[in-house]
Amino acid sequence: MNKTKRKKINRIKIAIKSIKNYNFKWIINVTIITFILAIGMSIISEALLRNASIGIAFLVLIIIIFIGIVFDLIGIAVATADQRPFNAMASKRIKGAKEAIRLIQNAGPVSNFCNDVIGDIAGIISGAAGAIILIQISKIYKNIDTAIFSIILSAVVAALTVGGKAFGKEIALRKSKEIVFFVAKLLNWLSYKFKIEILPNNKKKKVNKKKGKRDDCII
Repeated sequence: MNKTKRKKINRIKIAIKSIKNYNFKWIINVTIITFILAIGMSIISEALLRNASIGIAFLVLIIIIFIGIVFDLIGIAVATADQRPFNAMASKRIKGAKEAIRLIQNAGPVSNFCNDVIGDIAGIISGAAGAIILIQISKIYKNIDTAIFSIILSAVVAALTVGGKAFGKEIALRKSKEIVFFVAKLLNWLSYKFKIEILPNNKKKKVNKKKGKRDDCII
């Protein structure tokens, strides 16, 4: 077998291995979660905005934009945080340290969920909320030019979203440790009070060949 054929075979093997390692389970789960969350948030926002005043409708719109900004901030903080300080905190049994380690170990899925899932849903719903506000204004002020107002409202929503996320990214990059630890303490509280485990333990069992015993170790 010549070198060219060996290189091709090695490339094929690497491609197959990368496909096997790809987290298809997470892709399926995140697709289902996105679908359910999108329906739930759309129903809630529409129910709140349907008969609400223009002031309340604007407030709901701002809250939706704010949720998207906060989750984007969390996703970036988790993706950029260093695990070493939390390893030291976990050795001292500080509450929330183990959850912080789990967050960082699952940085890919966590940032994908926060930045893409929640961020995109918030963006879609904020657009729908803006449309509902526009309909309400057109009913109250019949002489208003809805096309111009629609452009202005879309520009305001886009500016608040992009500007807010840009500001949030600066905070996330500078205060990633503090943000991750705050979220970790919240997860610890949920686990303690309601027995809700959002993140996996990432534990694998090692088999001790000499003793025939299994030892749990955190990766």
